[in-house]
Amino acid sequence: ALPGERVLAHVVKRHRQYDDAVADEILEASPDRIQPHCAHAQICSGCSLQHLSPQQQIEFKQKHLIDNLERIGKVSPQRLLAPLQRDIWGYRRKARLSVRHVDKKGKALVGFREANGRYVAELQSCPVLDVRVGPLLGALSALVTEMDARASIPQIEVAAAERAVLVFRHLHPLSAGDRSRLRQFGLDHGLDIVLQPAGNDSLVDLDGAAPAVLSYAINDTLSLEYLPLDFVQVNDSINRAMIVQALDLLAVGPNDRVLDLYCGLGNFTLPLARRAASVFGVEGDAGLIERARANASRCGIANVDYAVADLSLDHSDAAWAQGDYTRLLLDPPRAGAEAVFDYLPGSGVERLVYVSCHPGTLARDTAVLVQRKGFDLVAAGVMDMFPHTAHVESMALFVRR
Repeated sequence: ALPGERVLAHVVKRHRQYDDAVADEILEASPDRIQPHCAHAQICSGCSLQHLSPQQQIEFKQKHLIDNLERIGKVSPQRLLAPLQRDIWGYRRKARLSVRHVDKKGKALVGFREANGRYVAELQSCPVLDVRVGPLLGALSALVTEMDARASIPQIEVAAAERAVLVFRHLHPLSAGDRSRLRQFGLDHGLDIVLQPAGNDSLVDLDGAAPAVLSYAINDTLSLEYLPLDFVQVNDSINRAMIVQALDLLAVGPNDRVLDLYCGLGNFTLPLARRAASVFGVEGDAGLIERARANASRCGIANVDYAVADLSLDHSDAAWAQGDYTRLLLDPPRAGAEAVFDYLPGSGVERLVYVSCHPGTLARDTAVLVQRKGFDLVAAGVMDMFPHTAHVESMALFVRR
């Protein structure tokens, strides 16, 4: 149901201050309600807001962000950033598809979970996935159904860059027939097929060799190489716009020393290094740091350095934590950046940009920055990284008082 609608509903779970309910019938529809573009929107959990007009989706997310900042952080931004918006279809370059062979149906299902989360939705296509993969869910279902390993493939990872890659997780060794089926599917549809027999470091192609490296462009002069299971931002066009906005808000100059926490592959680190005197990136995944170093070297960028560190722990004694920085960029996971505030930022940091994938933890961390660390919340706004979903990605600028 949408705000302002009158519905018939039934309660599914009661809480102390609110109840969870499911709408059974829309008696009076909101003027913002639209017909979902995808035929599977009512059963698939991948998109929960396709029935809301795109502009109202943005307004919903912006309101959710501000509500969290005011209610939890006890502060409002001095100004709202214009929402970052780009393509709303075919935007997902990364996705994990669930796979389940259902004996009663006599076939394998490939897609996202149903809205209730219990079963894999029976999908033929997905309009938000990369256009080379989205139309193929029905074909993938038929492929897995034909395989000897149909009952031991729990997921397929999508990684789309200059080439589109499908990573098949399999719990038991594949037969020669299955390898042949996968090879032909890749040839028929112009896809790279990669196998994952164990952990993330077990990837091989169908010939047993290491999979080809992928890459994506940050701008016209910088690109990052990565492996199919590495974390990258889901939405390529929003990622580019996000980097431009972050650099503009940080106002980095040739004398600035920047600390980039949760730096990943160097998504922000390398473009920052093109403007700053130096940049130091910290990330908990050693594999990502290895590839971040390689990316810097390949791009001819020498004023960057990196460290591997679990940023949920105390690193007060680390040399990088005691550096004399003038700018700080945070891009934490959903848990937020609370742990780093016990020893960061130092008094020299004049501007701080926080890239958030959870408005609740951003609001919590905002309270610390404003009330205890001497910053003002100057600007905040949403980025439509996941159109048609309730995920709220945002960016906030803090300036020292």
